[in-house]
Amino acid sequence: MPLFALRDASLGYDGRPVVRDVTLAIERGERVAIIGPSGAGKSTLLNALYQQQKARAALVPQDGALVKQLSVYHNVYIGRLHRHGSLHNLVNLVRPLRAHVASVTAILEQLDLVEKLFTPVGELSGGQQQRTAVARALYHGGEALLGDEPVSAVDGNQARDVLRAIARACATVVLVMHDVELALELATRVIGLRAGRVVLDRPAAGLDAEELADLYR
Repeated sequence: MPLFALRDASLGYDGRPVVRDVTLAIERGERVAIIGPSGAGKSTLLNALYQQQKARAALVPQDGALVKQLSVYHNVYIGRLHRHGSLHNLVNLVRPLRAHVASVTAILEQLDLVEKLFTPVGELSGGQQQRTAVARALYHGGEALLGDEPVSAVDGNQARDVLRAIARACATVVLVMHDVELALELATRVIGLRAGRVVLDRPAAGLDAEELADLYR
């Protein structure tokens, strides 16, 4: 059974469709890149998939959804608030517990953020904040990770490191991406949207960047 599935779906907000007539299924173990021009409906599609499996998936939202006053450590730990009781979480907020610090540090090492462990997120650069949001999703865990342009604010080399960390940690990955070359490096499958419709859905191995660039013309 697919982990995610849509059939003849129209997706949107406040009764206004943004993506129309979508039929697709995403199996466990697939790495899917969703690409297309701005306004094509990529974020709408990603959100619909996430809503199907909220209890079993982690999400990196486009805006990061970080608490700027809290440290990197606390923002990442938020990914596992649901695993502990309120008292445990409160104690850890006031005085971070050694075991949690170690497990968060292990995630941050993969994303070159260890030196920012207790830095307030509001003091970080945009790229560092984005990597913090990815770290929170990795710490959350689950059967799948979904991300809305999770490497748009980092440079090419860092982006590859982040994507490799995601691929190592999660068997099933669905990412909205704007860089088609990075999409091809990560993905086993590419879904292309234009004007609210799926116009491409193919294995990444049979595609090249120039062909995908046609979506943006």
